[in-house]
Amino acid sequence: MKAIVRDTYGTADVLRYADVPRPAVGPDQVLVRVRACSLNFADRAALRGEPAVTRLAWGLRRPKEPILGRDVAGTVVEVGAKVTRWQPGDDVFGETEQRGFAEYVAAPADHLARKPAGVAFEQAATLPVAATTALQALRLGGVEAGSRVLVNGASGGVGTFAVQLAADLGAQVTGVCSTRNTELVRSLGAEVVDYTRVDFTRGDRSYDVIVDLAGGHRLAALRRVLAPGGVYLSGSGSGGRVLGPLPHLLTVTALGAVTRQRLLVVAARRDTADLDHLAGLVAAGRITPVIEAVSPLAQAPGVFRALDTDHARGKIVLTCG
Repeated sequence: MKAIVRDTYGTADVLRYADVPRPAVGPDQVLVRVRACSLNFADRAALRGEPAVTRLAWGLRRPKEPILGRDVAGTVVEVGAKVTRWQPGDDVFGETEQRGFAEYVAAPADHLARKPAGVAFEQAATLPVAATTALQALRLGGVEAGSRVLVNGASGGVGTFAVQLAADLGAQVTGVCSTRNTELVRSLGAEVVDYTRVDFTRGDRSYDVIVDLAGGHRLAALRRVLAPGGVYLSGSGSGGRVLGPLPHLLTVTALGAVTRQRLLVVAARRDTADLDHLAGLVAAGRITPVIEAVSPLAQAPGVFRALDTDHARGKIVLTCG
């Protein structure tokens, strides 16, 4: 089968489209013929092996896993001996343990959800990491009808879902983004703040929930516009090349233990019930995955290279026939 492979950490230049063996299927796994897969921030971080602290898990000198990719959607072609939930021909989607940027992937059967007929493979492939993170963050923040929610980083993969999900709940949503993305974020149901022109942390408005997906502001400044008893949710992947966002996340956790405001770290967990819920919202037209581009799997190196110079709006999807 074909896959996007790398043997070392580095830029997109270390990626290649190559032949690799089709994965064997364990007793609790299914083999999925991948129809679409999507990129996440973590894939780019894993490609470079940055921040360096993550190499403790990914491999110190070279990556343990040569094939990246966690979000997949496709069709079951083989099931393991202990699998009863799925059969060949079932259309599924979910989060894998890497190896998603390939024509076939062996995935734990309980990591997958059924793809509704009314949801395209490309749409389903955007949901496992980004949409689940957004959904669980809003639940953690207790967002409901009337909540004043600010999403910092509203035009990205998680952000576009967070805006739509909050608006679907009846919240008053403010989305922070750059000038080129203002119309997109407004179309998703948010009032827009263009961060190139306005610093929202210096304004007079306060928010019940701040979903921080972009970083760029000191925690003290963010707390100034957070309502008393409000919830700050940190999902920022920014930070230094060695420790990344770890110092910020530790500060959030420590300060959150001694302040009236709730300061929390967003740590999404894999949940197939959430995937079913999200796919149902897409099928019903209540949310729509924002997909900036769809490219063949073979073009993945070029896609990663382009992301080094320009942030994606929503999600980037790779297709496998």
